[in-house]
Amino acid sequence: MATAAMLFVALVSTVVFLAWLRRNSNDNKIQAERIQLANSQIAELKSQGEAIQQEMTPPQRAQLAAAHRLIANKRFGWSRLFADLEAVLPNDVSASRIAVQNIYTSGDKIKAELEFSVLSHDYSSVSTMIQNMQNSGMFLAELKGQDLQKTDRSTFTEYTLRLIYSPTYSISSGSDVAQNIDGGQR
Repeated sequence: MATAAMLFVALVSTVVFLAWLRRNSNDNKIQAERIQLANSQIAELKSQGEAIQQEMTPPQRAQLAAAHRLIANKRFGWSRLFADLEAVLPNDVSASRIAVQNIYTSGDKIKAELEFSVLSHDYSSVSTMIQNMQNSGMFLAELKGQDLQKTDRSTFTEYTLRLIYSPTYSISSGSDVAQNIDGGQR
């Protein structure tokens, strides 16, 4: 009797599991069809976009790039950049110049390419700053050059760095401000 009950429970469990398996298989097929449909729509939209790009005149392309650059500049958090820079600068290093080279999106993150100059009396402080930047996860820093500056009272060096700034927040996917402002991929 106990064996028959166990056999019955095993049979019912097998039927239930097979039903779940069939339902999951059907759900997978439906999702695969949706993905295939979405991929075909994406491919169609990309080809339409490329066709539109081909029809544009060079001045129209320049205007489009400028418009995308303006939108990206408006979306960029300048005060956040300054706060993040201040957090990684040692006390004996001071910023002297920041020049923005490019602002672009990579995936869902907005990034900025900067030329950043700092003043310091010794290289070890700048080395510490570069290490702080690399460890922060927000900056990729590369030393480009240095220029010795002499005044009547002191001697210091201006160090120029190339920075890629990636804030820790991301932008919404609905605002893909051109994969790159200039139209290329990064």
